[in-house]
Amino acid sequence: MLNEEYLRELEQYIASGRMEQEFACAPEQQRLTMLDQLEKLMDVAELADQAVTRIIFKK
Repeated sequence: MLNEEYLRELEQYIASGRMEQEFACAPEQQRLTMLDQLEKLMDVAELADQAVTRIIFKK
């Protein structure tokens, strides 16, 4: 099951601009880690989109 509180925190972290501020001030290795994490998040979001499409349209 998804942790809704964590999802809200993540949404706020990104929407507030904090993520971008931290990225701008981070050393290179941390920036690469952040980019990897964001890529993983986008991959998971794509899977979620596919799942919800199957659920809604019962494919």
